[in-house]
Amino acid sequence: MTVHFPFQNTYAALPANFFARVAPTPVSAPRLIKLNRPLAIHLGLDPDLLETAEGAEILAGKALPAGADPIAMAYAGHQFGQFVPQLGDGRAILLGEVIDRDGVRRDIQLKGSGPTPFSRRGDGRAALGPVLREYIVSEAMAALGIPTTRSLAAAITGENVIRETVLPGAVLTRVAASHIRVGTFQYFAARGDVEGVRQLADHVIARHYPDLALTERPYHALLKGVIGRQAELVARWLLVGFIHGVMNTDNTSISGETIDYGPCAFMDDYDPATVFSSIDELGRYAYGNQPRIALWNLTRLAECLLPLFSEDKEKAIEEAQAILGEFAGKFTAAYQAGLRRKIGLFTARDGDEALVQDLLDAMAKNQADFTLTFRRLSEAAGDPASDHSVRELFTDASAYDEWAARWLERLAAEPQSPEERRNAMRSVNPAFIPRNHRVEAVIAAATTKDDYAPFEELLKVLSRPYEDQPEFAAYADPPLPDQRVMQTFCGT
Repeated sequence: MTVHFPFQNTYAALPANFFARVAPTPVSAPRLIKLNRPLAIHLGLDPDLLETAEGAEILAGKALPAGADPIAMAYAGHQFGQFVPQLGDGRAILLGEVIDRDGVRRDIQLKGSGPTPFSRRGDGRAALGPVLREYIVSEAMAALGIPTTRSLAAAITGENVIRETVLPGAVLTRVAASHIRVGTFQYFAARGDVEGVRQLADHVIARHYPDLALTERPYHALLKGVIGRQAELVARWLLVGFIHGVMNTDNTSISGETIDYGPCAFMDDYDPATVFSSIDELGRYAYGNQPRIALWNLTRLAECLLPLFSEDKEKAIEEAQAILGEFAGKFTAAYQAGLRRKIGLFTARDGDEALVQDLLDAMAKNQADFTLTFRRLSEAAGDPASDHSVRELFTDASAYDEWAARWLERLAAEPQSPEERRNAMRSVNPAFIPRNHRVEAVIAAATTKDDYAPFEELLKVLSRPYEDQPEFAAYADPPLPDQRVMQTFCGT
């Protein structure tokens, strides 16, 4: 048998100025390092065939499967606030689309598969480290229940890439609801191509928001829909301590998925000003800035859609501003509801927001680990006598004691049993996240020793983030001082 992808190619059927047709650049010695077998099955693919030599050649870009129509998508974007009118897929090629077992259309894209017309003097390749990072973090996000692109496979190419040093080359096979970004709309808007914006909007509505097609004002509804998904997404990021790192408009997905995991990271100690990305020198995309930046990015989308709202520009702006004004309420509702769940509250009452904020403030002042604090609070909710494990996370334990007294009083006002509350909290407060020092150790083992056992073990742990897993308890620990990772890096 031969590897079969039941491809459809709806994006490739759009006008030619939406993309460039380009095939992956063949590599010399492809080797599959990891196949996401459950995801392959969900996509209607045969994992056994994908793990053959033929499958490895396809997943590394050496061979094209039947039915593929490979393209590099065109888009623009604001990068750290500066507009670049043409970016596009400089090292990624969309092979085609498949319909998964839930009836959802999914892109299958090779990342690191060679230069395209959008490469801007880049080599179009990816190094092994960033491929492993994206595989680990995207799959961890999926296990945490956060909308995200997925990783189907990672393969090494048998060739080196040159960055600051010589590194082994690799290709990631990425799966997404689509790869359409705010920057895709900006590409056409910057050229004054209103018809291109309209065609793209119609495609997005048909693919991601089909219920909006028959509404009275579908383009207004589209903006509202994207705002709702992004508000919910960023709230979910904050609730697990995730920092995107490069929240540019070209990394803001119209479908509402987390996309492009470059210099992303999870916080250890709680601090809203936390930045890891080596290229975010001014902290534009710091943890606490992410809601503001999301709205900024969505405002750029609204600007693109203005000609579709009304021929009267002032009226169009007024209508867009009214829709953008809904972001704050949607984000706050999602974020505050999530925080209440994290501290074990089943109902909303006056004072709850201040109660949670006081905890966060105490955590920030006392260098408390974000993930462990909430996880251990789950145990303290079940048995207040066990709160010593939370107290020890605070440099000044009395700060926790003062807050905990108010918290326990608030919990007593609800009828749930301690066990019910504990279980509810454990279901939203993970024990395991992809801590930076663990990810870096995995990358070091793979790149220097060709050893993927640590990679496999970390993936195994992160696939069940809400379970205790006593045999892997050390993976929940924050880094020791000499293990701290202070910067993460973009893969280009």
